[in-house]
Amino acid sequence: MASRSVFGRVLLVTGGQEFLSERAVRAAVDGIAAQAPEADVAEVVASSMTPGELTAITSPSLFSDTSGVVVRELEDLPAASHDELLQFAASPSPDVACVLAHGGGNKAKGLLDKLRACAAVTEVKTGGPKPWELTGWVSAEVRQAGGSITDEAAGHLVAAVGQDLRALAAAADQLVAAATTAEGKRGRLDIELVRQYFGGRAEVRGFDIADLAVEGKRAEALEQLRWAIANGVASVLVTSAFASGLRSLARYGAARDRGLGDADLAREVGAPPFRLKVLGRQLRGWDADGLADAIGAVARADLAVKGGAGDPDHALEQMVLTVVGCRT
Repeated sequence: MASRSVFGRVLLVTGGQEFLSERAVRAAVDGIAAQAPEADVAEVVASSMTPGELTAITSPSLFSDTSGVVVRELEDLPAASHDELLQFAASPSPDVACVLAHGGGNKAKGLLDKLRACAAVTEVKTGGPKPWELTGWVSAEVRQAGGSITDEAAGHLVAAVGQDLRALAAAADQLVAAATTAEGKRGRLDIELVRQYFGGRAEVRGFDIADLAVEGKRAEALEQLRWAIANGVASVLVTSAFASGLRSLARYGAARDRGLGDADLAREVGAPPFRLKVLGRQLRGWDADGLADAIGAVARADLAVKGGAGDPDHALEQMVLTVVGCRT
């Protein structure tokens, strides 16, 4: 079935997630070029627009029957130009494709509400995912790139790269390319591939060490800790990973018997859904008193390494030993 024409339409892109908003705008511009390669596309910043300018740039050209316009930072459009834009949105020219990008927030809310009421306006909201939704977002990015990824691998990638969507999207593309054979076949992305490309990140090492200690794997946790120390991983990243892991475990313990679904439970715990199974397995070795003692030990270690303890490496080793010892 032929795709719907972008001409005679207004695309309203709203939301404060810059990467997603820019991608939506670029996709719209690509759509204009795909449907009318000869179309001129003008890009303007709303704050610089004067009355009559929109009419001028959407008027027929001597060189092309079709045209496009992208208005960025719509929230800063001068009030004197509001009526002109609304008149255009109410009855856009069938030969013009218009993209309006609003940076989010309540600025110019009245203008947005009036635009949303126009039949020719389609809104795309680009709010970013919540922290516990990031693994699902990564999985969707991988699928869009033509691959697939396990939940565990997606979670590990988030731990390695962080919450920056642009960086996560680039990492997903890199991994899909790495898993694609010369014949074009794409394998499923697993945690080993993620470790191969991103396993050296300091943040990942910190969480790995914390998981090992929480699970009572004393020798393995100490081995990984010594590797991290030898390779210059900052002490605060290790204590931060321990604090995060133990707090998630405590929240999971408090919330798991409330009959919540996985999505609500993940939101309550502040962890991605795939972590719930890991937390459930880990919690079997803990009670409330042990968790409280372990969290206290991590807080003391964090204070020691931040305060310039005489031997921060020793403080970290003692933290690992204490956490393992707090298990039931």
